[in-house]
Amino acid sequence: MKLHYKIVILISLFAIFLLLNGGSKPIHSVETDKNVLAITFDAAWGAENTEYLLNILSEKNVKATFFLCGYWVKNYPDLVKKIHGSGHDIANHGNTHINCSDISKEQVQEEILGTHEKVYDLIGMEMDLFRPPYGAYNSVLMEMAKELGYHVVKWNVDSFDWMNKGVQFETDHVLNNKNLQNGAIILFHNGAKDTLEALPAIIEGLRAKGYEFVSVSELIIRENYTVDEMGRQRAI
Repeated sequence: MKLHYKIVILISLFAIFLLLNGGSKPIHSVETDKNVLAITFDAAWGAENTEYLLNILSEKNVKATFFLCGYWVKNYPDLVKKIHGSGHDIANHGNTHINCSDISKEQVQEEILGTHEKVYDLIGMEMDLFRPPYGAYNSVLMEMAKELGYHVVKWNVDSFDWMNKGVQFETDHVLNNKNLQNGAIILFHNGAKDTLEALPAIIEGLRAKGYEFVSVSELIIRENYTVDEMGRQRAI
């Protein structure tokens, strides 16, 4: 067989592999017929609001997903245990909150494993969801995450709580978001100052639209899927 045809066959096989394993884009949302979506919180700075958030989620009977940085796990081990003990999903947000699109493959591995090991040592949990800080990613990160058995997860609805524009702005921006749909993944931050007041109304508003809440672990597809250009995950 000529070299040219061997190369074509290898490229075709690699393309099939990528198709069956989600390709090289993070999951932003999931295609589903169910009226479900996932609320997520990134925990990187501070913790003063976290217990109040957990109380709200408990009162509203909502299970969320918390993406934790390694140093946050180290600084607030009791809160990590409380999040886990309350039935919420715990996921990986990198060890130091560095931009993972600007570092080597070995450094990406350190970022993922640094948090993974801290969480495992603390609560015995093997995580498999990774959200890159700032949402920044490249092919190096995607390859390393796959090698480590991780699914890379971003979001398709940003609450913009980090902008501190007020409770009404945050509430309206989520409930009227053009990307709000079945399988949506909504981004919040545990330290955002307006989210404590906005969250109850957001939860009730989403329920009024017919949505139920699931964790990201329950939402995503783990095998035989593809991710389109918009980051929407679909079963094959």
